[in-house]
Amino acid sequence: MGALKVHQNLVDEKTAEEMCSLCPFGAITYEDGKLDIGAGCRMCKICVKKGVPGVITYEEDKSPLVDKTQWNGITVYAENEEGRIHPVTYELIGKARELAAVNGQQVYVLLIGNGLEKAEEELLHYGVDCVFSYEDAELTEFAAALYADVVEDFVTRVQPSVMMFGATMKGRSLAPRAAARFRTGLTADCTILEMKENTDLIQIRPAFGGNIMAQIITPNSRPQFCTVRYKVFSAPKRNEAVSGAVKKMDVPREKMSSGIQVLDRIEKPREIDIADADTIVAVGRGIRSRNDLAMAAELADLLNAQLACTRPLIEAGWFDAKHQIGLSGRMVKPKLLITLGISGSVQFVAGMRAAECIIAVNSDKNAGIFDTAHYGIVGDLYEVLPVLLRHLKGGAR
Repeated sequence: MGALKVHQNLVDEKTAEEMCSLCPFGAITYEDGKLDIGAGCRMCKICVKKGVPGVITYEEDKSPLVDKTQWNGITVYAENEEGRIHPVTYELIGKARELAAVNGQQVYVLLIGNGLEKAEEELLHYGVDCVFSYEDAELTEFAAALYADVVEDFVTRVQPSVMMFGATMKGRSLAPRAAARFRTGLTADCTILEMKENTDLIQIRPAFGGNIMAQIITPNSRPQFCTVRYKVFSAPKRNEAVSGAVKKMDVPREKMSSGIQVLDRIEKPREIDIADADTIVAVGRGIRSRNDLAMAAELADLLNAQLACTRPLIEAGWFDAKHQIGLSGRMVKPKLLITLGISGSVQFVAGMRAAECIIAVNSDKNAGIFDTAHYGIVGDLYEVLPVLLRHLKGGAR
């Protein structure tokens, strides 16, 4: 890692004009006799390679390298509420076991809250080596700053190499706060994780609107923090026998102070999340009008399925955002997914490609969705869907 440095003593107006014109991102500016590199810089280093020699240079980071041998273990933060463990926790445990097998690390679980006995015992059925449990009445309600203090205490005492969080509302609030305590990196919404022999975690996530897959590593600091969306990885099967151990951690009393106090909790009506659905009918821009959604809704009812959509239909105001599949929506992994009039953009496919069976209906035989679908029907959905509905109702052709 390193940074670009501007040598102002070599800058005049002609040089500045040349350097500014080189940057394809418009990140180099010249104002009041000063050449500056702004936040738009993408570190392409064209200014260093093709610019006036010496004006802008790339300076390597001279900070000392972390002793990686002092940091061991892959830790999963177990999000829980009233004894219920969020399913993403099990998915992360499954991935942590795969990563740990590369170089013989152990798999830990960090549990924070109150009344954790049931959760502690349940986690031992999933092949973890140790559950570190911080239990205190002050931790009954989730408070990001207070929980970050506990994570800080855990990392300081245990020194894990990797910290994995679910990309839930709580995980997205807690992970960056904890990472900031150790001045280390955090990669959000990872879709692929791989482990190097030297314990560097390769964190892969979509970037630039899903058009590229960025590979990110944190080679010079520990721990390595990442968040992962629900339904990206597969959860391991529950073992009947327990393994591993539970270690009760003392909660530092000086940490048990927060400027936030929870006065009351009001439960909102629970709705079925498309991320949990076994069967989904998804519609795209092939639907011509909002009224035509009734056909898709009828198909969903007959299949006991959830109705979902692509981003354009959210922007059109036809659906609530919680029904969107894709990188900017929900990640889904149903047993059956039927897509109607969906072309198959990179962003959409990334959110549903793990479905067990995908049936696509599209009038364009070259549509990208057919590259992912297990079964494809080339045809107008306004002709295909009525026939399908009649068959499902037991009618004639």
